[in-house]
Amino acid sequence: MSAFRMPAEWEPHEATWIGWPHKLSDWPGKFAPIPWVFGEMARKIAEGETVRILVEDAGHEARARRLLLRVGADSSRIEYFRFPTNRGWTRDSGPIFVRREKPKPEVAIAAFRFNAWAKYPDWKKDVRVPERAARSLGLRLLKLAKGDVVLEGGAIDVNGRGTLLTTEECLLDQQVQVRNPGMDRKGLEGVFREMLGITNTIWLGKGIAGDDTHGHVDDLCRFVDPQTIVLCREKNQADPNYRPLEENMERLSGARLEDGAKPEVVPLPMPAPLKLDGVRLPASYANFYICNAAVLVPTFNDPNDRVALGILSELVTDRPVTGIHAVDLVWGLGAVHCLTQQQPMAVMP
Repeated sequence: MSAFRMPAEWEPHEATWIGWPHKLSDWPGKFAPIPWVFGEMARKIAEGETVRILVEDAGHEARARRLLLRVGADSSRIEYFRFPTNRGWTRDSGPIFVRREKPKPEVAIAAFRFNAWAKYPDWKKDVRVPERAARSLGLRLLKLAKGDVVLEGGAIDVNGRGTLLTTEECLLDQQVQVRNPGMDRKGLEGVFREMLGITNTIWLGKGIAGDDTHGHVDDLCRFVDPQTIVLCREKNQADPNYRPLEENMERLSGARLEDGAKPEVVPLPMPAPLKLDGVRLPASYANFYICNAAVLVPTFNDPNDRVALGILSELVTDRPVTGIHAVDLVWGLGAVHCLTQQQPMAVMP
């Protein structure tokens, strides 16, 4: 097993990375409010850590600075990196950070490849972001012993103790959006062990309806502490999410953590189906982000917003749980977690 491990999201961050929005076609006809949502996210995150923002060029940076000034974000905690990107989904194309304690504390970047979810042709700029971040920060870029592997940050979730959540639909499917042709469960678990320090993988089945990524786990199931998992549940048996989410609950009922213990599984509601132009959107409360100062939870003008915020507030008691309006955001087929990537502290307080 690697001496490096991927810390849990709730462990102390040095920074959060986001990519300032610029691709109009990611939010067709609804781009105007999107920078303001990013501004609110950055303002909340900057209350507890540095925000590292990817921008296209000097003009793009200037626009971001003006908006963040208007929303009252702490400018002393915001840094800009002029790394051109194809899109701003930093969870998936941005650097995945790992750290180790010995022989001395060190943070490094795990060098996974990005291919735009094995779906879109434009990824040549995004794929360079981890390498450029490593160079800018003076961090090591850790590469696999046996070639490149495609892995997006939204495809996995970890408890920081050796257990990882993922889905078969995303990483094992060999028919649709194939990330790593011919790679099987055993091969991927070897990659997780080598790169992320994972000793135990929990495989779920399918993701939620409307998910453009074909099964990212961060839209349906997340750790909130080393032993507790929240899993989305759908009460409406006619909804296409009902059966896959019930199957995932069955899988979790038989799952074990790295120490052999059963995880505590807490149901998280789903909002009512959200559609735009007849397209089902991947609206989910599981797409929250845990930063130093808060838990940022997407909300959808739905009665279950309050229920989901209440459940997460009871589970995460060491920082406030805050809603982020995501009705416009999810038109881009992602939400809060998809847009953020945590950088752990090298030396924990």
